[in-house]
Amino acid sequence: MDKRTFLKSAGLAGFGAMLSMDSIARMVSEVSAVPSIELASDEEFWASIRQGYRLKPDYINLENGYYCFLPEQVLEKFIEHVREINYQGSWYMRKHKVNNKKAVAAKLAEAAGCSPEELVITRNTTESMDLIIGGLDWKPGDEAVMAEQDYGAMLNMFRQISDRYGVVNKMVSVPNHPKSDEEIVDLYASAITDRTRLLMVCHMINITGHILPIRKICDMAHSKGVEVMVDGAHSFGHHTFSIPDLHCDYYGSSLHKWLSAPLGSGILYVKKDKIANVWPLIASGIKEPDDIYRLNHTGTHPDHTDLAIADALDFYNAIGPERKEARLRYIQNYWTSRVRDLPRVYLNTPEDPARSCAIANVGIHGMEPSILAEILFEKYKIYTVAIDGAGVHGCRITPNVYTTTDELDVLVDALIQLN
Repeated sequence: MDKRTFLKSAGLAGFGAMLSMDSIARMVSEVSAVPSIELASDEEFWASIRQGYRLKPDYINLENGYYCFLPEQVLEKFIEHVREINYQGSWYMRKHKVNNKKAVAAKLAEAAGCSPEELVITRNTTESMDLIIGGLDWKPGDEAVMAEQDYGAMLNMFRQISDRYGVVNKMVSVPNHPKSDEEIVDLYASAITDRTRLLMVCHMINITGHILPIRKICDMAHSKGVEVMVDGAHSFGHHTFSIPDLHCDYYGSSLHKWLSAPLGSGILYVKKDKIANVWPLIASGIKEPDDIYRLNHTGTHPDHTDLAIADALDFYNAIGPERKEARLRYIQNYWTSRVRDLPRVYLNTPEDPARSCAIANVGIHGMEPSILAEILFEKYKIYTVAIDGAGVHGCRITPNVYTTTDELDVLVDALIQLN
């Protein structure tokens, strides 16, 4: 059976019902020889993937950046885990919880390219990052470097350690359209002194989708004796990378974003030789100083969420990380390339495809972002989010693999009319 015949039959078989994980695997195997870049524009293929998502008909959802909800294949597995743990009760919690959670963490570590001894499951990026910020042994006069485009929760934590320990926070502002990697590296380097202990940097800036040159920043910081903590909230499950290849000391991400795992799931990576330097958020039992599970104690929590992370990884791997990344890059460029040169339209996301993936931010000269977001929803039934601060003024557009080019045509037409 050739690719077109298979896709057609898969589409018909799945009409009104989602494709199973096995069906997705078979469908992907039929296109395994097709380059990811070529498959990225195959609307028939991605329409079959779309069948796995239950979508509200009221609006076009272009706000997946806060929460990329579960495809039905993962949702059904999640519900099964809820039922089974509820059925087993304390037996599961006492006999299986710890080992199962470690097994899922090991599966995540494999996807992240790191050792299972360096990664644990958390509830979100905020928890992961704040655990490091609050867990270091700060001294008065120590300095930390960050950007005004960083996420508010982490900036708030830095303000707290400033108030509590006398840490000096030094802020930079990342340009939306840098001329080179070196411009960004030099920006962070200029803020470092001999008192700097930690540099926080976004892997992908959440409000613009700008992917920063993390490895170059880490190498620069390490040459000056400074540790680096990377906020990867929007990177894991979005574009492909290996955490150790970034050369960072700490890394956190939220799995309920681009991996489409259940709400309340994240990861924390700590380089093995850094684990002993961090105090846990909640005291754990007696463990070796370099045991990362010393940092992972949170008390009783919803373990069915941990189990469903493995199912989200299965869905992600069934599609293929490279195929997903290529599709996300394609659909972002599909709409941004058609509006970038309009006279009143401006983009807060770099044009260089290597510096972004699915996320982009668009504005209209003379129009407040909140007004643009309101018009897009009320007149064109497009749901997005307004961003107005930190040098970024526009609406963040975050499509997902289920998003069609027809839906993006509506956005393009709206921006042309508003231009």
